[in-house]
Amino acid sequence: MAKNVLGTDLELCSTEPMTGFYRDGSCQTGAGDDGVHTVCARMTAEFLAYSASVGNDLSTPMPDYGFAGLKPGDQWCLCAPRWQEAFEAGAAPGVVLEATHIGTLEWASLSDLQANAA
Repeated sequence: MAKNVLGTDLELCSTEPMTGFYRDGSCQTGAGDDGVHTVCARMTAEFLAYSASVGNDLSTPMPDYGFAGLKPGDQWCLCAPRWQEAFEAGAAPGVVLEATHIGTLEWASLSDLQANAA
């Protein structure tokens, strides 16, 4: 069983919308996950606008990929480098610590994640 940033078993992030690199609701990671989709983030309007401004529009539906688009309040397995970038820009979304994979600590500090706990 994978661990979260608190050192306990990794919990589900979201099944509505279905998230995760493996689309299993969990922020698990493994071979092929070059984006490191390990942060269970609770979307905010501020973060969604920020993400779109840096070239990653998460709000617009993309039906060809089965993606309905995200809205504030949705939880999503966000790329750890993107979360850190947003944190440094003052636009980081909240983090569900129990559902955030321990591998995130290679990109962000536990204290920063805890300061942004959802």
